[in-house]
Amino acid sequence: MPVKTYGSAVYGVEALTITVEVNITPGQKYFIVGLPDNAVKESMLRIESAMTSSGNRMPRQKIVVNMAPADIRKEGSAYDLTIATGILAASGQIPEEEIGNYLIMGELSLDGQIQALKGALPIAIQAKKDKFKGFILPKQNAREAAIVSGIEVYGIKSITEVVDFFEKGIKPEQTIVDTRDEFYHAIGNYDADFADVKGQENIKRSLEIAAAGGHNAILIGPPGAGKTMLAKRLPTILPPLNLYEALETTKIHSVAGKLSASDSLLTRRPFRSPHHTVSDVALVGGGTNPQPGEISLAHNGVLFLDELPEFKRTVLEVMRQPLEERRVTIARARMSVDYPASFMLIAAMNPCPCGYYNHPEKECVCGPGVVQKYLSRVSGPLLDRIDLHVEVTPVNFDELSSERQSEKSEVIRERVIKARNIQNKRFEDFDDIYSNAQMSPQMVRDICKISDAGQILLKKAMEKLGLSARAYDRILKVARTIADLAESEDIGIEHLAEAIHFRSLDRESWAG
Repeated sequence: MPVKTYGSAVYGVEALTITVEVNITPGQKYFIVGLPDNAVKESMLRIESAMTSSGNRMPRQKIVVNMAPADIRKEGSAYDLTIATGILAASGQIPEEEIGNYLIMGELSLDGQIQALKGALPIAIQAKKDKFKGFILPKQNAREAAIVSGIEVYGIKSITEVVDFFEKGIKPEQTIVDTRDEFYHAIGNYDADFADVKGQENIKRSLEIAAAGGHNAILIGPPGAGKTMLAKRLPTILPPLNLYEALETTKIHSVAGKLSASDSLLTRRPFRSPHHTVSDVALVGGGTNPQPGEISLAHNGVLFLDELPEFKRTVLEVMRQPLEERRVTIARARMSVDYPASFMLIAAMNPCPCGYYNHPEKECVCGPGVVQKYLSRVSGPLLDRIDLHVEVTPVNFDELSSERQSEKSEVIRERVIKARNIQNKRFEDFDDIYSNAQMSPQMVRDICKISDAGQILLKKAMEKLGLSARAYDRILKVARTIADLAESEDIGIEHLAEAIHFRSLDRESWAG
């Protein structure tokens, strides 16, 4: 009679329970059916070695393993332990009564040790939904799975512990994580701080506006001006993750296998900084077995692209749709996978190949037309999706050597949180809209109303700078955020003027 054990498959950031049926009958050879990939087919060799090494026997009979549902492809080596447990029960080496109450997963080494798996958190969430009593998985993944309350989580190191679990009732210590305590204890702890930055008050102001409204920004300046240092400190002034955002972000990192054994819940907003040689698949996600890319790993956080013009054109263009829709869909012939991608884009670039165009002291050595050609590596449609264009100038010696204490991230973050609270109240009747940057064009018309004087100012700026319709909306969104920071109900002339100031790259005279 077949024995049933249970594993799980991860698709996108969700999991699906897989039933593994094992039947042992007279005959020879092993058979695995149910659309397994090569890693699953090879599992029998690992299982045989692991069982022999741990003092158990591999039946010398015909073993048929069926993985249901049969129309969904089973991928990876994490089913090793699920299948091995089924074989042990079907051959009478362990009792089968309790096996169906537990979801069992893990990759086996040849000596019977258990290796880590990917996606432990979404699997644990699905196991709880399916009313399993417990989840048996590798020790390395136990803490991330234990975030889910209401299900017993047992981290194990070897197949011997699984045999003792079901045969002798010797259970390892249950892994328990107090999610709320861990979340609130670690929230807001950052190694960097804006107080470390000397000078650059205008750049700090622009990043405060970006954080307050969730706006994308690009920093343009010469080498050594502090663009990267400032960008790395942006997460320290963003509002802390709430518990739902932390769980959602942790799920993505769990699926990608980016959590360490000591991690349980991500409490800091992610900061991802891929190198400019990154491929489009690595950036947006995909591959033969779809995996989340850098933009999804930056979900609820910051994606920093340093030296923006050095990225391949195709890589930058594939970001255009995710920037608008805040999610990415990986379509394959057999399936379609959605990954969330709600991130703030912060880019940095030199103004020209030599890096010193518009430098207050050093002379640019680039020839005629070179600056414009360099800037044209970044397409207009992508620049239109970036709300703030910020010029970064080098810090002079007096500012560097000054003993004056700069404003701390904590103080700036309080202002950002106040502005976000205003936006939360404004968008409480809208689904999936949390900040000014996410407003649709129609919402911009309804919410970002300006006075007649503001209309005249904006018209002159549009005509002089040659701005697109999308840039018009961006200016209004940024002006609304500046007004929120000032706790003003209306968008004033001064708010609009400051927003227009942050469209540097749209000025016809900027690149000569």
